[in-house]
Amino acid sequence: MRWFSLLFLLLLIVGCGESAEMTPPPLADTPIIPTNTPEPTPDPLDTGTDGNPWWNDIVFYEVFVRSFYDSDGDGVGDLNGLIEKLDYINDGDPATSDDLGATGIWLMPIAVSPSYHGYDVTDYFQVDPEYGTNDDFKRLMEEAHARGIRVIVDLVLNHTSTQHPWFIESKDPNSDRRDWYVWEDDDPGYRGPSGQPAWHSSGGDYYYGVFWSGMPDLNLENAAVTQEMYRAVDFWLNELGVDGFRLDAIKHLIEEGQGQENTPSTHEWLQAFHEYYKSVDPHAFTVGEAWTGTQQVVRYTGNEVDVAFQFDLALDILNASDAGLAPLISKTQAEVYEAFPANQYATFITNHDQDRVMSQLDGEVDKAKLAASILLTSPGIPFIYYGEEIGMSGGKPDEDIRRPMQWTGENGVGFTTGTAWRAPADDFPEVNVAAADDDPNSLLNHYRSLINLRNNHAALRVGEWSLVESNSGRIYAFLRHTEDETILVLINLSRQGVNADQYALEIESSALRGAVGATSLYGLAEPIAPTVDSAGGFADYVPFSEIAPRSTHIVQLSSP
Repeated sequence: MRWFSLLFLLLLIVGCGESAEMTPPPLADTPIIPTNTPEPTPDPLDTGTDGNPWWNDIVFYEVFVRSFYDSDGDGVGDLNGLIEKLDYINDGDPATSDDLGATGIWLMPIAVSPSYHGYDVTDYFQVDPEYGTNDDFKRLMEEAHARGIRVIVDLVLNHTSTQHPWFIESKDPNSDRRDWYVWEDDDPGYRGPSGQPAWHSSGGDYYYGVFWSGMPDLNLENAAVTQEMYRAVDFWLNELGVDGFRLDAIKHLIEEGQGQENTPSTHEWLQAFHEYYKSVDPHAFTVGEAWTGTQQVVRYTGNEVDVAFQFDLALDILNASDAGLAPLISKTQAEVYEAFPANQYATFITNHDQDRVMSQLDGEVDKAKLAASILLTSPGIPFIYYGEEIGMSGGKPDEDIRRPMQWTGENGVGFTTGTAWRAPADDFPEVNVAAADDDPNSLLNHYRSLINLRNNHAALRVGEWSLVESNSGRIYAFLRHTEDETILVLINLSRQGVNADQYALEIESSALRGAVGATSLYGLAEPIAPTVDSAGGFADYVPFSEIAPRSTHIVQLSSP
């Protein structure tokens, strides 16, 4: 049986730039075994709270470098611009409150590529000159780590650009690199898993590219190709110092005939890949993108990737926030929580492939606040897409979801002194960081407050999750609890207020014992504490006499 390599369904991608001059890596002829690497220097950040991995203490911020901040006026964001704006993400001082408070950054692809998005790589070992140099990246790592920020980068394993020297060589049937991609003499005739064209003609032969003819799939069955992927991992971890990788479209890596998703061969390859990158750095982190149902996603975690994105949960965060119905999120959250090892999955609302949160929630800030509240108080490792925290809008095509960050309401939106690679959204005069900064009720300050709470309360980062039953479909309530702390999160998802005779909370058991105290951490002040039984359960609990529409309340419950 022949294996073929595949990648996940990036929506049709267009746009290209000038290809940078590069020196292609040599043909790998060494066995695929872990290279001898120095023992990593001990890092106090490598140990997470209560014995959890370090990534469970992180709130990640997804950055498209091209659109974040332009330091040289050419209209394209760059690494030096990102360095200038690191204090916005996290200034490294826990006592300040004017930074976002995120403790991790995920960079969308920054390697050399002919396209604006970077997912069709032409050199895995060089930062795209539009963004800077490898030395600029090293400085970014130094500056980020000085602020306590972890950095992971997109690593595209499934395919390259047709402009990659490997593919150019492989077009020759007699080339040593012919088998680095998936070629057939005749068109196999079948389409991709979503009905898209998968086989593309070149010189009378056909190559496999599941997403687009410009992105041919690598043949990961070929040991030399796998070795090059290992070499890229080693380079980014050891030479450039990254903390890990976001792995794109992992469900497509290896095809088995017309089996093009979630194949056994893909799982086997990822298990070996996991063993390799952990041999290079035992503390390196990977988060995988497998855009599929929960039961399939679970199979990738543990000994393949450290965590994977939870798409089912993301969808229902949006659905519940939009419809105002708690069962839409409580049922999904319970299923996800039971399916994964404790907290070992990645959460988000939307990402660079989806219409932005604000566009899906009708431009209503209160709905966006609800979605943020669910994301940042729930189990898992939260990821925030840049601009989400200020309510940037955007829908397909993809370029309009990836517009420049709106720093100010002036022309150029504070992003560039030149002409931006893509015009900002029309709402930039009102929707920007400067306008949100000093407004205590802004979406930005909602994010800042919740991230600060998560950073300062272990129960919100690594605590267990227990659903609190409510007799009102408007109220979503749950406990997050560690051995030392219990926190009640109560969210009114409805556009209508709820008073004392319209809701009551109940749970059969909890870690609470004795006379319980209640302290407000966010939202309404002076909550009433529950009266608990010998199992820590409570019934008919009404912590507040009235709860405002679309509001969030976080209460610390304490036992003597």
